[in-house]
Amino acid sequence: MLQRFDRYWIGILLGLIMPTAFGLIYIDHYNLWYTFQTFGNLLNPTFSKLLQVSVFPNLGLVFVFYAADAWKLSKGVLAGALPYIVAAVALAV
Repeated sequence: MLQRFDRYWIGILLGLIMPTAFGLIYIDHYNLWYTFQTFGNLLNPTFSKLLQVSVFPNLGLVFVFYAADAWKLSKGVLAGALPYIVAAVALAV
């Protein structure tokens, strides 16, 4: 069923869009907008934690696509999540 969507570029798009959407939902749900009102607050540890939490749905997608034998799609999602993972690690240090 997923074989017709088994493309790298679809996985990369999902990998880039999913953390952003999940992060915005997380910020809205926990009412964290006041924390991110100024640019200087983007460098605080809260933003690093938000990036780490936002990547979790991607890891779930990688597992689902891997189990469904959609190899290219799962690799694309992992490649799309890589910038978020690198940014979270860089901000945590």
